[in-house]
Amino acid sequence: MSKFKNILFRVDSSSDIGLGHIMRDLVFASQYEDCNITFASQDLKGNINHRILENGYNLEILKSNSKKELIKLIKKLHINLLVIDHYGFDYKKEKYIKEKTGVKILSFDDTYEKHYCDILLNHNIGANSSSYKNLVPKDCELRCGSKYTLLREEFYKQKYKIQRTKNSKIKTIFVAIGGTDHTNINQEILKVLSKFSNIKVNLITTSSNKNLTELTEYVEDKKWIKLHVDSTKIAKLMSKSDFAIITPSVTANEIYFMELPFIVIKTASNQKYIYNYLENKQYKTLKNFNKLELLFQAWLLIKKINLKNFTSLSNEESIEVLKMRNNKNVRKWMYSTNKIGYREHTKYIKLLKSKKDKIYFLITKYEKNIGIVDFINIKYNKEAEIGIYSNPDLKGQGNLLMNIILSYGFIILKLKKIKANVLVDNILAINLYERFNFIKIRKNNNILYMELKRENYV
Repeated sequence: MSKFKNILFRVDSSSDIGLGHIMRDLVFASQYEDCNITFASQDLKGNINHRILENGYNLEILKSNSKKELIKLIKKLHINLLVIDHYGFDYKKEKYIKEKTGVKILSFDDTYEKHYCDILLNHNIGANSSSYKNLVPKDCELRCGSKYTLLREEFYKQKYKIQRTKNSKIKTIFVAIGGTDHTNINQEILKVLSKFSNIKVNLITTSSNKNLTELTEYVEDKKWIKLHVDSTKIAKLMSKSDFAIITPSVTANEIYFMELPFIVIKTASNQKYIYNYLENKQYKTLKNFNKLELLFQAWLLIKKINLKNFTSLSNEESIEVLKMRNNKNVRKWMYSTNKIGYREHTKYIKLLKSKKDKIYFLITKYEKNIGIVDFINIKYNKEAEIGIYSNPDLKGQGNLLMNIILSYGFIILKLKKIKANVLVDNILAINLYERFNFIKIRKNNNILYMELKRENYV
């Protein structure tokens, strides 16, 4: 039984604020079944206050975001625990409320702000309690990370009912850019996805979306898109999907739990911490919406292609890379034809973590290793040299590897010029580069220097 008898949630929702705060608070409130729970919210445009009532909780409509109005309500309802999930309440307001009422305060936080609270909850993946040093009182209880992620019961039920099929010709894509889509990019995402055939899209939004009428009209004649408004079956839709396109928000916590491949598009400044965590973990991330980047990342997921940075390889993957590199049919076209030892190999991979001008990728397709691509002497937004070699046990992978490395170079690294150095006797490699419109620049001893004519590459 909870030690708190009366709990008050201070939270708002609207077309501008979004709906995620109330949705996660409803999950949190469900943990206190034996308590009297009240939500204090303003009646803002596009709110989902009806969800509070539908879940059986009391609702008090506030006239403003005033701390004094809230204090009056705390005293009136004899509140023992105040849950604040609101960017409009900072350290000073919390301290004032605490001093005037003595109420226990639990503050939600996902942007590492200073708080005056008894309990701090950051339930996002990657949340780090050590980051709150000097931001909360010394005796504050910290609840941080995926251990405290708030998920509705439907996610626990559906996780074990995954209905994805690895080799299905039709790929199902889950798209959720926030219930309100305040940046209005749903249509732009759909236009990018329209470039692909054999796909289905489940587009998730809510009745609080200011662009809902326009969006409904756009998808009306497109049978490959199904629009879900105020859906109560989000977990089920995720479980039937091959991958997702989402924002680094509450939805990212849900997708992460469901172990669904995804692309995240950052659309708001308060998403930067989840975004940075996912970017550092080398998930597919877009700092902002970009048609070409999204097209490339979606193509990789549809084709089941993965670019695994050498710096994040498992030990098993690292050994597989070494085997490929030491194969006699690969070594003979290297500058150094000597075999590389395991210790030297792992030492070089560790060194890559500090080398910003070098990137090496193991390329897999349907989880099968198909080759290695690399960029060296990278001058970001300017130029780089590339290298490619296929898995010697496979044939016919050259064109695919070349498409991957050039797309990554131009779209992700935003290079203006791409170069390649090839041994003059490596006729197969020279032919491959020439097929992709590389031209011979000069020859020095046994090395041929080539450069891509950018205007000829699509």
